[in-house]
Amino acid sequence: MSQGAVPVAIDEATTISQAPCAMMVGNFDGVHRGHQAVLREAVAEARAGELAAVVLTFDPHPAAVVGAGTPPLLSTVERRAELMSALGVDRVYVRKFDAAFASWSPERFVRELVVKTLCARLVVVGQNFRFGVKRSGDLALLRDLGGRLGFRVRVHQVARDERGPFSSTRARQAIGVGDLDEAARVLGRPHELSGLVVPGAARGRKLGFPTANLDQVPEMLPPNGVYAVHVEKVVGPARALSLGIGVTNVGVRPTIEGTDLTKRTVETFLLDFDGDLYGRRLRLRVGARLRDERKFASLDELKAQIARDVDDARVKLAP
Repeated sequence: MSQGAVPVAIDEATTISQAPCAMMVGNFDGVHRGHQAVLREAVAEARAGELAAVVLTFDPHPAAVVGAGTPPLLSTVERRAELMSALGVDRVYVRKFDAAFASWSPERFVRELVVKTLCARLVVVGQNFRFGVKRSGDLALLRDLGGRLGFRVRVHQVARDERGPFSSTRARQAIGVGDLDEAARVLGRPHELSGLVVPGAARGRKLGFPTANLDQVPEMLPPNGVYAVHVEKVVGPARALSLGIGVTNVGVRPTIEGTDLTKRTVETFLLDFDGDLYGRRLRLRVGARLRDERKFASLDELKAQIARDVDDARVKLAP
């Protein structure tokens, strides 16, 4: 099984010398249970055919260039590569998606990227896969090009449960309304938030609950509220150290005077932890929603509620 796969940026001028591969194409945002099923099957097929298992993905999301804008992010490219590596993927290639790339003809996409750069012998795609300028390439054309250029095409089945297909859209809808159980059902794990710990105003410390303030969280935030989380310190590619459980506030801190009520923040109090985390990257696995964010009449009232939140988090995340 592959270990520690790292994304490799590809541009027009790059040719990568590779062994022949089985290639999976898609955005794979969230690497949800549907993606996992496809990746496991493709990896097994690659191993059987003595091929490398390779994923081709894109950054930014193509919709940011040719669609209605980037959808909320479920996972970073780096995190996707880690999750794919754990499923046996050997390499993850990230193609920059810009206006120039979007103008490539379907045949150029296949000849230059699929065949010349990645040496694909098997290409695994979804039923609705389209490629090339204005999405003009379809499965029939891909199969025709494969017959001429030496690769097979396999269309993967859509994995589903009793509620419907697993999809990134379904996960986003669940996170958007705070249904973390449904999000975890689709993703196969809790939704994650990540960011660097930066100095704050130390208001939490004055209340007796010092918080780690995460800067520029790239993943989709759940609705404002208080959450029970598992906290990890990211120490390297595919390496994270558990720091225990915590209570995270997502929102605008309405009880605190002078705060910007238009700016959402992510602050976490780590239970039973004493240490310096400034400059460290944390990953929060959001386990349960504890309550709505609300304005309290006083800081003492807020402090008492946080103490109750801590007790609730211990119950919610008890082994």
